[in-house]
Amino acid sequence: MDLDLAELKKNYKTSYLATEYENLLAEENKIKSMLTEDPDMTELAKEELESLKIQKDALENQLREIMKKDIEEEEFPNEVVLEVRAGAGGDEASLFAWELASMYQRYCETKNWSWSLLHESKSDVGGYKEVSFEIHGKDVYKKLRFETGVHRIQRIPATEKNGRVHTSTASVAILPLRKKTTIEINPADLEMEYSRSGGAGGQNVNKVETAVRLIHIPTGIDVRCTSERSQLKNREKAMAILISKLQAKKDEEEAKKYSDHRKNQIGTADRSEKIRTYNFPQDRITDHRLKQSWSNIYGIMEGDLDDMLEALEVGAVGTEEEEQS
Repeated sequence: MDLDLAELKKNYKTSYLATEYENLLAEENKIKSMLTEDPDMTELAKEELESLKIQKDALENQLREIMKKDIEEEEFPNEVVLEVRAGAGGDEASLFAWELASMYQRYCETKNWSWSLLHESKSDVGGYKEVSFEIHGKDVYKKLRFETGVHRIQRIPATEKNGRVHTSTASVAILPLRKKTTIEINPADLEMEYSRSGGAGGQNVNKVETAVRLIHIPTGIDVRCTSERSQLKNREKAMAILISKLQAKKDEEEAKKYSDHRKNQIGTADRSEKIRTYNFPQDRITDHRLKQSWSNIYGIMEGDLDDMLEALEVGAVGTEEEEQS
């Protein structure tokens, strides 16, 4: 990792250290220049240069540590958008979508991550047709990144009179909000809609058009944001989410090019892939990528996800090692 002092001075985390390092370099060059003019200063200069080297090494180590953390945060950002959409199964699917969202919210609480609603669309029975949340917290993307995909539930609905097991689905998407992106959006490709935010509280609610919907015309991807009280903030947040969706789409398409050569699909972020089944009658949750099952389904639905998420992390590392060998 080479030190680019010009770039480091632009980063608020490293600007002071980079300036100090630059000053030490200037002092070092000044002493070396004096040596060529006055060789009798060799001993004194040697001591000064050794002292400068110790100071430079210390600063360099600090700079590299900050750079390393920045790279890790860019790969695994501490901010994501979690989306849950009801799939096949009508009212049962919307209830399952609500339960999944609640499961993730409880898990976030155990990790002390912040959780805020961005947009929701509810069904007549109180479930979610679709919902999106913004989550902030240490290692949030690293922990949740393998949750993207189709989740399937098998159980006897409360309204089922004949005791038959019904199957419903909901899709989950985990979208990392990265500070750096290669995605560029042409303003001509955007359609923007404004509406009044729903919900309780606040005088501007239902009076001012603060809710924002962005549509990316070439892909048909749309994003809604109603969480902020100003139209500008909702628009900025919606744009960040749209960029994340477009990046995820690009990453998914790239991953599919090489999927035939992969022994394991962990990490491809394919939203159409059935990744997990929640079988209530048998008290069993099965992850189809790992071909591994867990009991205690009610505890897991209450947010006890650590064992599953850790198994996915181990499985992903194993897959990467296989591909590199």
